[in-house]
Amino acid sequence: MGTEVVKGGSRKRTAGIIGAIVGLAAAGVAAGVATERYIVRRSKNADDPYTDEDFGVWDFDEELTVTTDDGIDLHVEVVDGPGPTLVFVHGFCLDMGTFHFQRKHYEGKNRMVLYDQPGHGRSGRLTKGEYTIDSLGAGLRAVLEATCPEGPIVLVGHSMGGMTIMALAEQLPELFQTRVEACILISTSAGKLDTVTFGFPEVVARFRRPLLPLVGFAGPISSAVIDRGRRASTDLAWLLTRRYGFGTARPSPALVSYVEKMNSTTSTEVIARYLRTLYTHSRLLVLGPLKSVPVLLVCGDKDVLTPLAHTQEITSVLPEAELDVIADGGHVVLLEHAGEVNEAMDAFLSKVLP
Repeated sequence: MGTEVVKGGSRKRTAGIIGAIVGLAAAGVAAGVATERYIVRRSKNADDPYTDEDFGVWDFDEELTVTTDDGIDLHVEVVDGPGPTLVFVHGFCLDMGTFHFQRKHYEGKNRMVLYDQPGHGRSGRLTKGEYTIDSLGAGLRAVLEATCPEGPIVLVGHSMGGMTIMALAEQLPELFQTRVEACILISTSAGKLDTVTFGFPEVVARFRRPLLPLVGFAGPISSAVIDRGRRASTDLAWLLTRRYGFGTARPSPALVSYVEKMNSTTSTEVIARYLRTLYTHSRLLVLGPLKSVPVLLVCGDKDVLTPLAHTQEITSVLPEAELDVIADGGHVVLLEHAGEVNEAMDAFLSKVLP
């Protein structure tokens, strides 16, 4: 009994320390909310080149549902075109809309396949358990089998989408010797995401691991409460999206709103079920199959979610890979600097495709 009391006290003290740290961090955010809300409103009223952009509105030639091995229905869209098929794999808390400008750019030039990853966009969710990068790789395999049974393919992955491609390469290395013509990995990482500080002070960032189990076991009820809070704090959500998704000082307000909308539609429950696999993702030493295909690595120099150092580390294993660093680019560099990313992709594909 005495031992149990000591452990309980220890747990309470630990929880108290974590609570104090989180409380201080929250207080620091709250202190600037009034000022930042003013900035948000002023920013949204600024001149914006994308004010009339129809984000999320595209044409497609085929719409289908692909069911994964673990029973999740994936929403898939196919756009017909010539040449090798470009298969786009989006990242965490986003959906196929991340490739809005790439989809417009390659329409009529290449056949394209896009889909929403499990728990994202219009795809289904797990009913229990956690999502894993391995299962995402298997999901990509299922999409390829349904939409690209034959012919050359080019895999394009952003953030977690790049990790999905790495998992596929580990599971099906022969595919990269026979049918994958090239890979384009944008703002991604091969591991050590648990060391990323996201721009927080180290004293706050070091408590990510103790808080992970608390978030990971969040139930449907608590998740629903959190989601309502997220929707209510739209200005703050917009501000955080701008701060952590973009690298330019004054990104397009419409573009920030578009990314924030994708973020907000990913439920807290889904986010919690992804965190463990993202923090433990480690594939730097199993990237061998990617050595058999041309690889383009793209990253913004101001990405705080998957920092440039993570992309540079991939080049240590894939020294033949091309690296394109986009100045003032944040995590959604493919939206923020779409023209530069599209030019880099064009130049790369023109060299490596037969």
